[in-house]
Amino acid sequence: MEKIKAIFLDYTGTMVREDGDDTKKLIDFFMTNSDLNQPTEAVSMVWRLVKKYEMDSYLDSFLTEDEIVDEIIRVCEEKYHLHGDFAYLHATWQESWIHAPLFDDVRPFFEQCPYPIYVITNDGERYLRKSMEEKGLAPAGIISAETVKAYKPHKEIFEEALKVAGCDKNEVVHIGDSVQSDIVGAENAGIKGILLNRRNETIDSGIISANHLMEVLKMIQ
Repeated sequence: MEKIKAIFLDYTGTMVREDGDDTKKLIDFFMTNSDLNQPTEAVSMVWRLVKKYEMDSYLDSFLTEDEIVDEIIRVCEEKYHLHGDFAYLHATWQESWIHAPLFDDVRPFFEQCPYPIYVITNDGERYLRKSMEEKGLAPAGIISAETVKAYKPHKEIFEEALKVAGCDKNEVVHIGDSVQSDIVGAENAGIKGILLNRRNETIDSGIISANHLMEVLKMIQ
């Protein structure tokens, strides 16, 4: 691997788990206050809508994650008879972005990585800054989709990260847990991606992958 000067790192699913207490509260709310009565059904439906709105939100049609949450609530009210305290639901959603628990390998990675780390996220920057402060982590920068009005895998967010880092596309690698958002997204901007495959799932040949962030550290040094 070529000499690099900076690391780009995904947030949700890469740095933080998606099974925190606030996420469980969200699932419970949907199951208690809608026609959705299975956790897997609720998670699948919400995740599908999030990805749909993110893909459709681009430049002039861009919606923030908070606006997407409001749209999902509206759709679920209409389609799945969702009811209850929507202000509480939205606030809990925001808390889930902030308080999501770290994976065990993230803190050691930050402590031992010799390169500046830039967090690349579809979530709002203000929530990520609160999360980093709470967790005692200090990334060199946080690049949010809101800044460029384009979610991953659109290349604009990665190009903005290159500007913030002051690096050429050949001088960084992007680490993330999603083939489509992280690997394809990075490649759209000419950046090499490394898939963090913690579950050791079968992946297409040609994709560089690792099962642990400390394994990635060995690959890039």
